[in-house]
Amino acid sequence: MRRLDRETVDRIAAGEVVTRPARVVVELVENALDAGTDRIDVEVEGDGTERIRVVDDGKGMSADEAELAVERHTTSKLPDGDLAAVETLGFRGEALASIADVARLTLTTNDGGPRGTRVTVNGEDVTVESAGRGRGTTVEVRDLFHNRPARRESLAAPATEFERISDRVAAYALLRPSTAVSLAHDGRRVFATPGTGAFEDAALSVYGREVARESTTLDAEAVVEVGDGEMPVESRGLLAYPSITRSSAEHVRIAVDGRPVSMPALRRAVERGYGSLLAGDRHPVVALDVSLPSQAVDSNVHPTKETVALRAADAVADAVESAVEDALSTADLRRSADVAMDLDAALDPVEGAESVLGDAAFVGRFRDLYLLCEADGDLLVIDQHAAHERINYERLRAAVADGETPSASLDPPATLSLSPAEVAAVETHADELDRLGFDCEPFGGGTVRVRAVPAPLGRVVDVDALEATLATLREGAAADRRDELLAELACHPSLKAGDELADEDAAALVERLGACDQPFACPHGRPTVLAIDEGHLARGFERHPNRR
Repeated sequence: MRRLDRETVDRIAAGEVVTRPARVVVELVENALDAGTDRIDVEVEGDGTERIRVVDDGKGMSADEAELAVERHTTSKLPDGDLAAVETLGFRGEALASIADVARLTLTTNDGGPRGTRVTVNGEDVTVESAGRGRGTTVEVRDLFHNRPARRESLAAPATEFERISDRVAAYALLRPSTAVSLAHDGRRVFATPGTGAFEDAALSVYGREVARESTTLDAEAVVEVGDGEMPVESRGLLAYPSITRSSAEHVRIAVDGRPVSMPALRRAVERGYGSLLAGDRHPVVALDVSLPSQAVDSNVHPTKETVALRAADAVADAVESAVEDALSTADLRRSADVAMDLDAALDPVEGAESVLGDAAFVGRFRDLYLLCEADGDLLVIDQHAAHERINYERLRAAVADGETPSASLDPPATLSLSPAEVAAVETHADELDRLGFDCEPFGGGTVRVRAVPAPLGRVVDVDALEATLATLREGAAADRRDELLAELACHPSLKAGDELADEDAAALVERLGACDQPFACPHGRPTVLAIDEGHLARGFERHPNRR
């Protein structure tokens, strides 16, 4: 057993803090927020290893403070060494030193004096000189991981790394609306929030007009029991209406005392607050800041502070759930309750060969949703959406396999407002999107221009299907999730409730369904065809099955 030397300790610490370019951005943005800035401008070149520049107008540092700031374990954020009383975002005193250990760092700052200070760190060389700068701090990081080739080579594709950066910056922009935040990539502005303090204004800049318009704000306070005492829990933020959902839970953004964190328990509490307003496979768009007394939050449980520990965590989650539910209940959003019908025993999925549908004769429809057919003494009830979904899926799957995905041009092209991370994903997955039938590209300002969309079976996919497709692509390798992608795309152009079909079209749909490889389930596993036998109808009408 021996003590590690200082150099080894520093390298281990740098590895804990600086794992990829997004972590550099997080550390610098949090430093700026702790400095009381009103504005943060983030500039990124390439994947972030080339250059990251973060500018703020906070309180800045004196020459002595700037020189000390790049040393290991120096901080202005830990009051009297009391970890339990930390009220800032950063406190470890490792960020700048750890970044300088794996990159070339330049710190330019001024605390409001007649001249500023520039500190340049290049390996072991540290230079300090006067510089012209107004109050605030600028940190420029170049050649990240230039001395860690294995770590640099382990990074994802440049577009994916920038996607991670934009997602993190967007989280701070949404959850700290009082601070104006801008993000630029390769000289192009991705988004910029105004810093008005209104969550709606931040959402407008990051997500676009639709999310900002279709949302409500939340400002609630509750008191929960902690041991023998009580503790206040404040919840503030923005809740998008259930009409605005995403296929991924990453758009439920949670902060604790202003720090964006990964807290699955609080995310689940938010979604429970939406209750039956959400479909089972959809997630809301939420930006929620939960404020607690500093003594109730332990931020020292993760090397990169991505999660925190809470006192009375279950009670806090319950308070968040109630606050979300109450905020949504003031809007007329509740769906009508499902009508319970005791038909489970009678409506069994059809099992058998394709000949069941081949002999089916179309006889009518119900509520422009269900097609009614007669076949072999049974009444077949066919869900036209599920049936059309299966047909679209198999046709689209065959087209992608042949490299000839059907698509339709949009004239004029459509524009779609996406989050910064989703815009970055358009570039990351450009080849796969093209194979699926999308022709799209970033258009600036958080928008994507869509020139063509998939058109299975002659029906054009809604432009919004791009968002769901991107979410699936971002969750894993495209090849591994191909069937899931095709199922999602097949759903969007399929017939919906209320879509009217002519009799001949309805008959053709049934016939086409019967020709599918798997005609009795939609791509998501739900049944397409249910049967009610004559015996069940006879019993219901108190008739003898053999009497007409």
